[in-house]
Amino acid sequence: MSVTIAAHAEKENWNQQFQKVSDEYLDQVYFRYQPTQGTLAGYHQYDTQLEDFSRNSIDAESAALKTFEKRVASIPATALDQTARGDREIVLGSIRSRLLTLESIRPWQKDADIYSSTAANAAFTIMERKFASPDDRLRSLIAREKQMPALLAEARANLANPPRIFTGIAIEQLPGTTGFFEHDIPLAFADAQDPALKAEFAQTNAAVIAAFNSYLDWLKSDLLPRSNGDFRIGAETYAKKLQYDEMVDVPLDKLLEIGKADLRKNQEHFNAIAKELEPSKAPRAVLEELGENHPAPGQLLDAFRATFNSLDGFIRSHHIVTIPSEVRPIVEETPPFMRATTFASMDTPGPYEKHATEAYFNVTLPDPSMTPVQVEGFMHSFNVGTVISTAVHEAYPGHYVQFLWVPQAPSRVRKLLGATTNVEGWAHYTEQMMLDEGYGQPGQGAKDERESKFLRLGQLQDALLRDARFVVGIEMHTGKMSFDEAVEFFQREGYQSRETAVVETKRGTGDPTYLYYTLGKLEILKLREDLKKKQGADFSLEEFHNSFLRQGFPPIKIVREALLGDDSPTL
Repeated sequence: MSVTIAAHAEKENWNQQFQKVSDEYLDQVYFRYQPTQGTLAGYHQYDTQLEDFSRNSIDAESAALKTFEKRVASIPATALDQTARGDREIVLGSIRSRLLTLESIRPWQKDADIYSSTAANAAFTIMERKFASPDDRLRSLIAREKQMPALLAEARANLANPPRIFTGIAIEQLPGTTGFFEHDIPLAFADAQDPALKAEFAQTNAAVIAAFNSYLDWLKSDLLPRSNGDFRIGAETYAKKLQYDEMVDVPLDKLLEIGKADLRKNQEHFNAIAKELEPSKAPRAVLEELGENHPAPGQLLDAFRATFNSLDGFIRSHHIVTIPSEVRPIVEETPPFMRATTFASMDTPGPYEKHATEAYFNVTLPDPSMTPVQVEGFMHSFNVGTVISTAVHEAYPGHYVQFLWVPQAPSRVRKLLGATTNVEGWAHYTEQMMLDEGYGQPGQGAKDERESKFLRLGQLQDALLRDARFVVGIEMHTGKMSFDEAVEFFQREGYQSRETAVVETKRGTGDPTYLYYTLGKLEILKLREDLKKKQGADFSLEEFHNSFLRQGFPPIKIVREALLGDDSPTL
């Protein structure tokens, strides 16, 4: 056997060993301890299982993660081909991030909302997608519901001196979550046929509702008064989380410089366009005018649906990226248990879902309890510019189009695991890229030059929102910025309404690295420029985008290695 053939055989052997270990990690640890993720992925053997937050389960998961960390790390990266080498880094990052969450960040000890939202999400994943008959899905839901009171009991055992803001968010979300079980779920299974099954569901569902009501009372009367903990994760944990999740090891002070520089650049761009629109007005006055130009709340869902034709048509005619399917996402209201911290989101089926393949574009409407003034402030986030920007981000060519490419990802790991800098970075990058390529010009998504400028202002306002997240996330979690200072920063520097600023700051307390939008966008822009330099006249924007999406959604560092053939800096 020649040396070349032997080396190839050895590499294939290591590739097979890695695939075996990665498959075992996904099946024996990742989905075993996060069964709702299994349902979401399309693995319906997990449909009757529910997350277990008992200390025994947490300790067992930690032990299993450490075993697999050693097994994966023992496979030499140099012995693998390029895809498997990247997958090895993704799996190690997934393991280390989960260990960091369980052992250092410890949300199971600090965050009351993860218990109630985990229960709600577990039910929602069974309810939303019709992957089996109503009776079969109801049977799975009943199995999960039977475990939910125990899940909420674990919260009482585990939660110890949580941050007041976390307990407050849980209290804010629980009435909507309880209402979801009272109204939405029974309605969704009204066409179930088996009378005995429906009677059993009535019992388990009533028990869950009672458990939620009891949990809410306990949060208000017992936990909230003793919620004096700190939500900040600290600089060391923050840096580790970025390394494990995103393969970004840039020092935090340097990252902060990068974020602030992008913030200033976008502010200057916004101010210049505002001056072109209204020379006699201050930029913030033009921002207020932009905010007032929004659909009525009752027309918001239709406003998003109306963007799809022009976006899809522009992408195809201007060769932006290949869209692998003609099927459109379904626009609907955000589920109740997600409304406190998100304005819009895309909910796509898992890569192994064979039956219920619909994708849902969720939009949060104003809460009925809001005053007219609060509703107006809330709707400023859905102005004519940000509606387009959000539709680009969530659907065309953002999250939805990226989802359509997932079947072409090169491995099971790439279809199931990835980096948020890739997913959110891509979606945020497309907001700017589409306008840069000409969408939003008169006759191309805008009726005249004035509306075209408003669309750019909306895109820049969204960019400033992400820039503010970048700065706030680092500074809040490293102790340099208080909650109230963060709210003020979103308003003053991020050009957001107070209502939006409060929601965004709340989110940042529990989502510390939500800088990944801007961080990922900047990494993608640098990758594009570096590839342009390398390819020269042969560079094609469409082929770049297709090649990017073909990789799945790994950290941008891995995409760079695949497209450029080197490990040059991502920023």
